[in-house]
Amino acid sequence: MTDHQRRIVVGVDGSEGSKDALRWAKREAELTSASLDVIMTWEVPVVPYGVWAGYDASTTTETILKETVAEVVGGDNSTDVVLTAVEGRPVPVLLNAAKKADLLVVGSRGHGPLTAFLLGSVSLQCVSHAPCPVVVVPHGPIESESPESVT
Repeated sequence: MTDHQRRIVVGVDGSEGSKDALRWAKREAELTSASLDVIMTWEVPVVPYGVWAGYDASTTTETILKETVAEVVGGDNSTDVVLTAVEGRPVPVLLNAAKKADLLVVGSRGHGPLTAFLLGSVSLQCVSHAPCPVVVVPHGPIESESPESVT
C-alpha cells in the first residue's frame, strides 16, 4: 500500500456546467478520500489599443471562485479543498495541474458555444491531452439510479 494522497483537480469558471463538475468532483473526493483542487483561470482583457487599464481580473476571479465553491461545497469540510485562481488560459493551466493529479474533472459546457467555437472546447482539449484520467460532467441534473433499478 502506498502513502500517496489522492488528488482530484476540477476546473471551474462560474458557469452552471462547472458547478455541476465541482459537485461531481466533490462527491468523488469524498468517496475516495482525495483532496480537491479547484482551479479557475483568468486573463487580462485585451482591447484594440492594448490592455484594459484598471481591470483587476485576479480579484474578480478569486471572488467568483470563492462564491462558486461556497455555493456548491458550502460549509462542508469533510474534504480537503484547495482554491487556486491563476493567470493563464484554461487548458494549459489545467493540464499542468493534472500532471500531479489522479483525476481531472471539467464540465461539458462553460460560458457558451461561441467561446467554445472560437477558442476550442476546454473539455475536448483536456480529454485529448491530459496526463491522467478525465471526467467530463454533463450539465444538468444527473439521475441517480439505485442498484436495484439497473437491469
